Amino acid sequence: MSDEAPQTQHRRHFTREQADALLPKLEPMLVSLREAKDELTDEQAHELLSDAAPGNGGGEPGHRVGTAFLEVRRLLDTLEEAEIVVRDIDRGLIDFPALMDGREVYLCWELGEESVGHWHDIESGYGGRQPLD
Repeated sequence: MSDEAPQTQHRRHFTREQADALLPKLEPMLVSLREAKDELTDEQAHELLSDAAPGNGGGEPGHRVGTAFLEVRRLLDTLEEAEIVVRDIDRGLIDFPALMDGREVYLCWELGEESVGHWHDIESGYGGRQPLD
């Protein structure tokens, strides 16, 4: 029998309590991320941008799309640095790496849920989501 720690994909692991404590800060970040992503994929903004780009580099539509891109990048970088895994921007679905019974799993949370109440194996994803209690 070995005393070595289990192999893990993530350096940081969260407890349920740590993940829950972050939710008040994460909720507005995820809403902002979704809004910025929607701005990037807004068809009307892209039409305005392509119409305006030849004459002035995109003007206001270009500024809106550029600002949205920078906001998406900033928020994703912030979450990645915290080792929180973003699974679905539209749903606000994120995973917190955790250790359970000596193996690495994800604590799973989605915008609208009151607390972190589910987990799943690293390989199974959302389809393998199980209640913590």
